[in-house]
Amino acid sequence: MYIINIKRLHMVADSSVGHLAGAQMDNVPAAENAWLRIRDGKIKAYGDMKDFGAENASEEIYDAGGGDVMPTFCDSHTHIIYAGSRDGEFLDKIRGLSYEEIAARGGGILNSADRLHDTSEDELYRQSLERAREMMSKGTGAFEVKSGYGLTVADELKMLRVAARIRESVPARVKITFLGAHAVGRAYQGRQGEYVDMLIREMLPAVAAEGLADYVDVFCDRGFFTVEETDRILSAAAHFGLRPKIHANELDNSGGVQIGVKHRAISVDHLERMGADEIEVLRNSDTVATMLPGASFFLGMPYAPARQAVDAGLTVALASDYNPGSSPSGDMRMVWALGCIKMRLTPAEALAACTLNGAAAMELGTELGTLAPGRTASFIVTKPVPSLAFIPYAYTTPWLRDVFIAGKKI
Repeated sequence: MYIINIKRLHMVADSSVGHLAGAQMDNVPAAENAWLRIRDGKIKAYGDMKDFGAENASEEIYDAGGGDVMPTFCDSHTHIIYAGSRDGEFLDKIRGLSYEEIAARGGGILNSADRLHDTSEDELYRQSLERAREMMSKGTGAFEVKSGYGLTVADELKMLRVAARIRESVPARVKITFLGAHAVGRAYQGRQGEYVDMLIREMLPAVAAEGLADYVDVFCDRGFFTVEETDRILSAAAHFGLRPKIHANELDNSGGVQIGVKHRAISVDHLERMGADEIEVLRNSDTVATMLPGASFFLGMPYAPARQAVDAGLTVALASDYNPGSSPSGDMRMVWALGCIKMRLTPAEALAACTLNGAAAMELGTELGTLAPGRTASFIVTKPVPSLAFIPYAYTTPWLRDVFIAGKKI
């Protein structure tokens, strides 16, 4: 198949590039007036339309009609497996209660855990698959899914089995993360140490025995899990080959970045309270700094310091944090816009953060995230737009025309 009459073909970095750091994020080349060739779900080649001749027309042709083409989004932090919604807590937020106050009243994560416990695996799969399809329709071609609303052995396994079913059901690439340390389950309230012991002794071996997770995660922050508890959990998970992705510095300078880097975390996520010390630690590591502007927008929290992080040379990714309590949206178009409007990234930097660097945060940086030959042919075709900057600028304009995942239009 050929995609022809492309006004601009974005993110045509060299095929060996697995992530972009610092100033590189603003300097990814684009090919103008281009064609793109797809074969067997992979990108075969691209070139200038003036060199596209009649000999090329023997294959299927898709006319982009002067639209732009860019990689699909790679959303490296989601919690899409949940039951129902938490719209009642939305009213609490409007009335001025904080995330921590809602959690202290028995809401938040524990509310989702109660609902999930009472929902069958098949119904949970049905609801979650609908969210996955919604994300793909808005341009996401790869995403990570976390557990963490189970908080018992049986319910965490139920979530992870649903995640595995989603992975088998959609064309997008899906990575799965075990997040038993999202909160302390109701049965262990007031006995956090015992919950951590149970997680290490029972949850981790059960997850590993079924081969259900690619990664492990811990919510290392004020009011959740301590640095010491996080260290124990990550050390235990390493025995099962589970590399970490850490929730850190959402509510405080928690030490989560430092413990994540110590354990060679693929990414440390949230980072709304990240300071100069954390930036320096990340600059001397291979860990991706993943920021979640949707949560800042919805909760009214500070935005993570993306501008400072990029200026310091870090590899920065942006993800949706799609979840029922603090970011009930998986629309990466909005994430891209927030990256520009609220975090002061350029449109090119924010696009790199939503594509290639998101892929890197899922260990997919050599497979997805650019349109280089050899990569998986997952891309977005836009309606004609005047510039790349127009897309995050006109953030509610319906600019998306079509989404292709692994060479197939969805």
